[in-house]
Amino acid sequence: MSFFPSLPSLAMTTPDIDPCNGLTVLYDGDCPLCRREVGVYQGLRPLRPLHWVDVSDTRVPLPAAGDRASYLARFHVRRDNGEVLSGARAFIALWAALPGWRWLARAGALPGVASLLEVAYRGFLRVRPSMQRVARALDTPGVPDDLIGELRSDHAGETGAVWIYRGILAVSRDPVVREFAQRHLATEQKHLELISALLPPLRRSVLLPGWRVAGFTTGALPALFGARAVFGTIGAVETFVDQHYQQQIDRLPEDAGYPALRALLIECQADECAHRDEALSHDDLPDGWLMRSWCGLVGSGSAFAVTIARRL
Repeated sequence: MSFFPSLPSLAMTTPDIDPCNGLTVLYDGDCPLCRREVGVYQGLRPLRPLHWVDVSDTRVPLPAAGDRASYLARFHVRRDNGEVLSGARAFIALWAALPGWRWLARAGALPGVASLLEVAYRGFLRVRPSMQRVARALDTPGVPDDLIGELRSDHAGETGAVWIYRGILAVSRDPVVREFAQRHLATEQKHLELISALLPPLRRSVLLPGWRVAGFTTGALPALFGARAVFGTIGAVETFVDQHYQQQIDRLPEDAGYPALRALLIECQADECAHRDEALSHDDLPDGWLMRSWCGLVGSGSAFAVTIARRL
C-alpha cells in the first residue's frame, strides 16, 4: 500500500472529504510496507467509521468494481455509497478520516494537487517491488519490536551452541561425551532453525562468524581435558541460557498477543534446562579453582556476547 502499493485511472476530481462518510480500506496484508502503514493508521482514533479489509486474504469478498489483482496492485477505499476510490484519491479520503492527517486531505483538495499526488504515487509503484524485497528481508511480523534485539541474541546464542557441540565432537573421543554432544547438537540445530524462521537474515547478528569461532573454542578447549571439564562447561553455559530465556518470557506475558513466540521461548528454555541438568547430574564434576574460574569465565563471556549480539 504505502503512499510513496490496476484499475483504470479514475478522473482526478477533488475528493469529497466529508467526515460523516464511513470508509472501507482495502489494503494488501501480504505487503510489509502496507502492513506497517496500516498499523500506524489503525493506532489512531478515526474521525469516521473505518473498516479494514486485507485483500490478500482469498477468503475475503471484494467490491465488484475490480478483481483481486487490481486491488493488490493499487491502494483503494470504498465509500458507504459504494464508490471505490483508487490511488491518490483513496489516500486523500483516508487522510480526511484520521486525526493529525486532515491537513494532508485539505491540501489534496486544492486544485491540481490530487493530480500531482497521483503522478508521485505512480512513480512509487515502479519502485515498490524493490522496496518490498528490502522490507521483507527486515520483516518480523511474529516478533514485537522491543524483542528484536533479544531474538537476535537468541539466534547468535543458538549458533554458538551448535558450534560448542561441534567443537566437543571434533576433539573428544570419549563415547559418553560424544553421545551427549550428538544428542544435544540435534536439539540446538532445531532451535536455530526455529529462530531463523522468525528472524530474517538482515536482522541477524553481523558477528555470526565470530560467534561460531567462540562456540567452537568453548567446546573444544574443555574437551581436551576430558569429560568432567565438558560437562562442567555445559552446565555453566546452560545456567546462563536458562536465565536469559526467562527474562524474555517475563517480558512477553500470555496476553501480549504473541503466543507462538512465547511458546517457542518456553520450549527452548525447557530444552536448555534439560541439557544443564543432565550435565550437572554427573557426580564426578571437578570442583577445583581452575574449573570454577573457567565456568565463571564462560558465564560472564556468555553475558557479554548477549549484550553485543542485541546490538550487532
